[in-house]
Amino acid sequence: MQPSVFIDGEAGTTGLQIRSRLEARRDITVLSIAPEKRKDESERRRLLNEADVAILCLPDAAARQAAELVTSSKTVILDASSAHRTDPNWVYGFPEMAPGQKDLIRQSKRISNPGCYPTGFIALMRPLVEAGLVPRDFPVTVHAVSGFTGGGRAMIEAFETGGEGYRAYGLAQTHKHAPEMRAYSGLTHAPMFMPSVAHFAQGMLVEVPLPLWSLPGTPSPGAIGEAWQAAYDGAQFISVHVPPDVDHISTVEPEACNGTNRMDLFLFGSGEQARLIARLDNLGKGAAGAAVQNLNLILGADEGASLSA
Repeated sequence: MQPSVFIDGEAGTTGLQIRSRLEARRDITVLSIAPEKRKDESERRRLLNEADVAILCLPDAAARQAAELVTSSKTVILDASSAHRTDPNWVYGFPEMAPGQKDLIRQSKRISNPGCYPTGFIALMRPLVEAGLVPRDFPVTVHAVSGFTGGGRAMIEAFETGGEGYRAYGLAQTHKHAPEMRAYSGLTHAPMFMPSVAHFAQGMLVEVPLPLWSLPGTPSPGAIGEAWQAAYDGAQFISVHVPPDVDHISTVEPEACNGTNRMDLFLFGSGEQARLIARLDNLGKGAAGAAVQNLNLILGADEGASLSA
């Protein structure tokens, strides 16, 4: 019997993206709720407990409520919200984050999908912290720009119809992604996070400037590249680009990974400075693509099924 999947919140941006990636699958059954019953708690409860995997594409409060509705011991919950990302009872669903992370995802009943910005930041920083190149208490700054689809319907409407071109936000340093950035990068303190949104629908750049002269031992850009290459050797969806291979690159286009589950890591710089950039689709590896990758691990399917690199 095929495993069943229910997407609670399939009419939202992430839910629609996940559904579109699963439509051609013949190894799973996707359960759907009738449009008129989307707010019917009893029907949602039935489907959540009937499914082998329930994917929550909901606001944080609604995701917490949905998780409480699941009483079936067989149902695995994959939460795409930020409600459970730093909860120790949930496994963080970033398969490439650490050795053994894929096995934790496969074995868990509660998995929290990473945020888009943290996916890029953790990919850049964790290998450097683990290798001792960046001290755990180092004051890290991260700049990031995303397409407007990650901000929900109100933001999408503002950019599509209001003519807005760019906005910086998260100015009070209370962005909900900061706790998971700290928790999974290995840093003692949350980074100084400066997110922004620009007038393109999908795509994302996450950037960390590193003054190498301020780090113990003044590590070289080459040492950073080696740490990345060791961490992501064999990774299907993470590509590492370091000098001299990047010497011909003068710009990094934020939309180049759109429609894929790929994340590109770039290292620029020489001597005493380095500029680290992660590029990903905020709706791909940053949301729906990551959810499908985790779903594949949960089901024991090909990790890359329904995904492109």
